[in-house]
Amino acid sequence: MPNIKPVSDLRNYAEVLRDISVGEPVFLTRNGRGRYVIIDIEDYEKTNATIRLLTELSKGEKSGKDNGWMSIEEVEKSLGV
Repeated sequence: MPNIKPVSDLRNYAEVLRDISVGEPVFLTRNGRGRYVIIDIEDYEKTNATIRLLTELSKGEKSGKDNGWMSIEEVEKSLGV
């Protein structure tokens, strides 16, 4: 079950931070609507790494579609393997 708290609970931030654990973000609401998310730094770093990886994979896929794909032999030759 998601951990949802009003943003006003940040006045007692120690209690809010106590509820944060890896893989379990705390969702903060403002005026009854979702506004912010507090996550563990490890989760944040993993999410950013995933986004960077997916961005690079997308660029590679686009390049392959635009410029054509290389065979395994061409890849080995270009890498000197």
